[in-house]
Amino acid sequence: MLIREVMTESVVTAEPQQSVRAVAEIMRDRNVGSVVLVAGGRPVGFLTDRDLTLSVLADGRDAAGPAGDHASSPVITADPEMEIEEGAELMIRHGVRRLVVVDGDRLCGVVTLDDLASRTGEVGLASRLSARVTRASMPDYFFHERGGG
Repeated sequence: MLIREVMTESVVTAEPQQSVRAVAEIMRDRNVGSVVLVAGGRPVGFLTDRDLTLSVLADGRDAAGPAGDHASSPVITADPEMEIEEGAELMIRHGVRRLVVVDGDRLCGVVTLDDLASRTGEVGLASRLSARVTRASMPDYFFHERGGG
């Protein structure tokens, strides 16, 4: 199965210089949890509601500042003709739950862990991938043995 078969084609975008507040309003109005930041038609950052919570709200930063300052960059991308297994490996390798799908220079979709699991029909896939992505994105000290002598 290919990435293009499971990706979401309607991608919500914003520009990196737009304010955090403006991008948060876009997310609210479009009922999405993430936005691809684009400059010159190319994806340059990826901003999630979690990024806004941890990087802006929890740190007491100004919501009038540019959204690009809080985005994940570089953007991890997938080709629409890529096999979903390869996309899953990209997620694991980079510790991300979403890939921006580009065809050449054209932004054409987003694929998430949930997309891979729910649209493939493999019930255990999401939990297995989620565990591996979480493990890949966290420092080793979260996974050392506890207790003992």
